[in-house]
Amino acid sequence: MKQIAISGAKRTEVGKKATKAVRKQGFVPCNIYGLEKNAEGENVATSFCISENDAKKLIFTPHIYLVDLTIDGVDHKAVLREAQFHPVKDTILHIDFLEVHAEKPIVMGVPIQTEGLADGVRAGGRLVTLVRKINVRALYEDIPEKLIIDVTKLQLGKSIKVGDLSFDKLELVTPKEVNVVSVKMTRAAMSADSAAAAANAGE
Repeated sequence: MKQIAISGAKRTEVGKKATKAVRKQGFVPCNIYGLEKNAEGENVATSFCISENDAKKLIFTPHIYLVDLTIDGVDHKAVLREAQFHPVKDTILHIDFLEVHAEKPIVMGVPIQTEGLADGVRAGGRLVTLVRKINVRALYEDIPEKLIIDVTKLQLGKSIKVGDLSFDKLELVTPKEVNVVSVKMTRAAMSADSAAAAANAGE
């Protein structure tokens, strides 16, 4: 997993008015959730803010990052948990981080990348990627930048499901029945099948 260094400052005021003022100054409000829990068993959050430019570098990218996050001089290792956006614009409204530790597994969505030319594509089909990421549980040091999926033997009309996949040191937590990639029949392939069927019938 790639790493990125981001610096932030704690927020002492977290109401709507204060949050709006933070955004006007070119910062994005954030929370980081650590291992500490409150009386209800919920992870305790620390409120802070980072620059809008740093937020864009983290969010608007196909990569996933381990974040070296420094808040008022205190270092944390974290991953992106969730980002909220303006309903009309691409403006980042809020980011939640999850603090990570070397000995504690985390769940994270990892981008997929297909490899090879599918047999079904050779036969005239079209490869369709149905999910962009698969959720995995692992130690953060074992989480790769991408999950490489070999589609070479994928036939026309067939799919690869999450349950068909396995990766070293990773537990896949996306449901097993979810289709990841498939080879769809195209009109050209359908026409070729129809022509072949007609020829066979004629014989």
